Amino acid sequence: MAKRKVAQTTETIEVQEVKQVSAPFWEKYQKEILYALGAVAAIAIGWWLYKTMIVAPKQQEAVASMWQAQNMFERDSFRLALDGPGGGFDGFVALADKYSGTPAGNISNYYAGVSYLQLGEFDNAIQYLEQYDADGTLLPAMKYGALGDAYSEKKEYDKALDLYEKAAEATDNEVLSSMYLKKLGMLYDYQGKKEEAVKAYERLRREYPNQQSQDFREIEKYIYRAGSSK
Repeated sequence: MAKRKVAQTTETIEVQEVKQVSAPFWEKYQKEILYALGAVAAIAIGWWLYKTMIVAPKQQEAVASMWQAQNMFERDSFRLALDGPGGGFDGFVALADKYSGTPAGNISNYYAGVSYLQLGEFDNAIQYLEQYDADGTLLPAMKYGALGDAYSEKKEYDKALDLYEKAAEATDNEVLSSMYLKKLGMLYDYQGKKEEAVKAYERLRREYPNQQSQDFREIEKYIYRAGSSK
């Protein structure tokens, strides 16, 4: 009897193993799939709660707090804009950290970077500008251009040239793109790279033929200075 019982048990185990191997994916991993789906749902619900219950209120609070710092920035009081304008209001450094993950916290990185750039603290400027997540048709160009200025001041000219090129390519806005093409040409000229300088100037003249633009009116002077007869 005992032997027969063992045989039946072995047959049962073998049948179960065959069923497991041949079972559809859902049936075989039903528990794991349900756990995974539950985890995904929990993440989705958690993200929704985070956005609606935390980020949105934080954004409103941040915008209210930013007003004084922006006021200092517009007055060229860059140190106060960074460290705090007084009256219990935060500066852009604290705002970027305190409201990280909100649009207001993000734009505070840009304001902080430009403020440090104006104060000549170029490493700090680069740190905050690189943390700024720029989108749209204007802001990426402004970010690249400010970074180009910071690296140019650090005399890291190859990096600055690359960033000015990116700034000019990042937007179709005439004012911004022509400004960065001009900076690109001037920096090439400063380095003695006359051919590259002329290409940048001629691109400005060709792509933005605005007779009212100061950059356009001066372009012939820049081309001549770069050693071209064109």
